[in-house]
Amino acid sequence: MGPSTNSGTRRTPVVGQRVAFVIVAYAFLVTMVGTTLPTPLYPIYQQRYGFSGLLITVIFAAYAVGVIAALLLLGRLSDQIGRRPVLLGGLALSVLSAAVFLAPWGLTGLFVGRVISGLSAGIFTGTATATLLDLVPEEGRARAGLVGAAVNMAGLGLGPVLAGVLAEYAPGPLVLPYVVSAALLVPAGIGVALMTEPIARRGRASLRPQRLRVPSEARPVFVRAVIAGFAGFAVLGLFTSVSPSFLTQVIGVQNHAVEGLVVFSLFAASTVGQVLSARLGERRALLGGSAVLGVGALGIAAALVAASLPLLVAGAVVAGLGQGASFRAGLTAIGAASPPAQRAEVSSSFFVLVYVALSVPVIGVGAAAGAVGLAAAGVGFSVIVAVLAAIAFATLLRRTDHPGADISPHD
Repeated sequence: MGPSTNSGTRRTPVVGQRVAFVIVAYAFLVTMVGTTLPTPLYPIYQQRYGFSGLLITVIFAAYAVGVIAALLLLGRLSDQIGRRPVLLGGLALSVLSAAVFLAPWGLTGLFVGRVISGLSAGIFTGTATATLLDLVPEEGRARAGLVGAAVNMAGLGLGPVLAGVLAEYAPGPLVLPYVVSAALLVPAGIGVALMTEPIARRGRASLRPQRLRVPSEARPVFVRAVIAGFAGFAVLGLFTSVSPSFLTQVIGVQNHAVEGLVVFSLFAASTVGQVLSARLGERRALLGGSAVLGVGALGIAAALVAASLPLLVAGAVVAGLGQGASFRAGLTAIGAASPPAQRAEVSSSFFVLVYVALSVPVIGVGAAAGAVGLAAAGVGFSVIVAVLAAIAFATLLRRTDHPGADISPHD
């Protein structure tokens, strides 16, 4: 049977469900590429406009504002009006973001472009993941979920690589990356437009803010997962905002391609961590992920003290493995512990908090760098992340000291 249209009738699909699955995965990938494209370009912007390291972190935080706004206002939109229109809207916002970065608007353009990019990511992440699940039989949904997670992280990691290589070896370092990104989005838009809507339309669009509440029975699991998730996303925020500054100012690397590859190492490791942890129960994956994340954060701190590129990459890989494992396990445990009617609400609460972690702590790094220096600020930040990971580990360990206790009732 083919997927249903918005009106509930059937029509012959323009593309089959397997092809549609590939199209959505590709669209997901290239959309997320656009969200991290500016990462290795921040030092160029800083040199051109003369702004401080603190302002870089504030510009980066504008992205999280867009993501959180999309999660709160548009998180349920695809359930109401269908997947295709929301996916097309997310792709359109991604193209608009690239266009804004290309416009000669200076700092205003950077802020506006980052907010629009965040809106695109916030819309696309949930909708694309749900669409991938819609396009497979029930027995294939676990694998489709892993594909969605892998594509998400792969796109986030490939964005800095693409921009870094083009900025280093091609003309127009602040132009060509966005042109290429927009070009990659065009076939994605065509493919999504040719898809048949995979779900029946359920109602009118509603832009009421989604409530953020956690029922009492899910709160213990939620708190433990959020502590680990907060620490892990703080590391992601650090690497996607100020790691190029670490490389140029602390370690002495003056190559944008290398900057992009260092960021990619973190996201690639996160993808591997998610895939490997899927074979473990939620508690073991969250416990092990928290421990590995803490070790990786300390490795990053050591790399900044020693001004060592190999040690920084090693720390990023270890931290990424821990972040991926703890994030996947925490999100799965929260879903299992939440009542079905409130599962989306609880998951949205989790995502809002971890996206706060993606942005707010790195602003603190930018502010501290002006007072104590970039290396000291990075070391202090990394130690705090390690402490948070240790707290998550200790909380989980103490919980499992009691017979029958666990991270989730379904582990």
